[in-house]
Amino acid sequence: MQNEKWIHSAHERGDRAGQTLATRSPEVIRAWADERGGRPATVPGTEHDGRPGVLRITFSEEGNSRLEEIGWDDWFRSFEERQLVFIYQETTTDGNQSNFFRLDSPEREDG
Repeated sequence: MQNEKWIHSAHERGDRAGQTLATRSPEVIRAWADERGGRPATVPGTEHDGRPGVLRITFSEEGNSRLEEIGWDDWFRSFEERQLVFIYQETTTDGNQSNFFRLDSPEREDG
């Protein structure tokens, strides 16, 4: 996670189209998802001790049968407990809005 530009508030933006950004700010994550019609979700069957397991954001209006929508409070509680980082793009390199994101853990060791 060395090449990403860190974003700390919803008012900050990347320096160029297609740039990879990183944040831990709930304000930034929620604003990014809201701009795209995204809703917090989890993968059913991955929960641990009653808490959401694999976190996702779903964008389709019909919903995704493989994902279960959850509330932002539960999503962010799990995000914080696991000390995850939200890696994302505002736009693609050609300037179109991007839905790309992934969640990363600074604790994970890359093989």
